[in-house]
Amino acid sequence: MRCAELRAAVAIGVGMRPGATSTAILTAVRHVLDDAPLACLATIDRRAAEPGLRAAADELGVPVRTFTAAELDAVAVPTPAARTKAAVGAAGVAEAAAVLAADGGVLLRAKTIHGEVTVAVARLH
Repeated sequence: MRCAELRAAVAIGVGMRPGATSTAILTAVRHVLDDAPLACLATIDRRAAEPGLRAAADELGVPVRTFTAAELDAVAVPTPAARTKAAVGAAGVAEAAAVLAADGGVLLRAKTIHGEVTVAVARLH
């Protein structure tokens, strides 16, 4: 296999409303995934036990990584949201979670909103 054919793994950050379904999460993830190998889904710690997120991760065969609001808020994101900051204590969840889960990797795709789910993609460092 040539180097050009190799794809770096990505982490997908997920922001969502409580109760988001696995179908909604999977639809959003698949919309941004392209053909890169997926390493994990990542989000804020308060969403760690969400059944929809857990089911989506299980279907994709990846772990869920979580971060505190303080950890997320320490990451400069390209599209901060005052509403998100007021709601969860971080200016962004999807973008910051993707970057943190990628161990400081490059944000490939800024947040995109798909109904009740927001996703962003970062390449693993």
